[in-house]
Amino acid sequence: MTGGRIEIDHDTVERDLMKLVLTVIELLRQLMERQALRRADEGDLSPEQEERVGLTLMLLGERMEELCSRYGLTLDDLNLDLGPLGSLLPEHR
Repeated sequence: MTGGRIEIDHDTVERDLMKLVLTVIELLRQLMERQALRRADEGDLSPEQEERVGLTLMLLGERMEELCSRYGLTLDDLNLDLGPLGSLLPEHR
């Protein structure tokens, strides 16, 4: 901070914002994956639905890895430490 102004590194701000956005997306992706597995285990999905959901989740996982790579992040970087509550996401596969 110089002369009452805050100096901001635009690259850092963009990377940190992407980290936050990707963290939320990864949390939702993992929740959807668990929901799909639960529904498949209970027989709520037809074989075609299971195939479609599996493919969609696989493609989303690949896209997440691509976006993380673009911003110099790993999927493990997206796991926020919530202090006494532990980490936000389960350990990455």
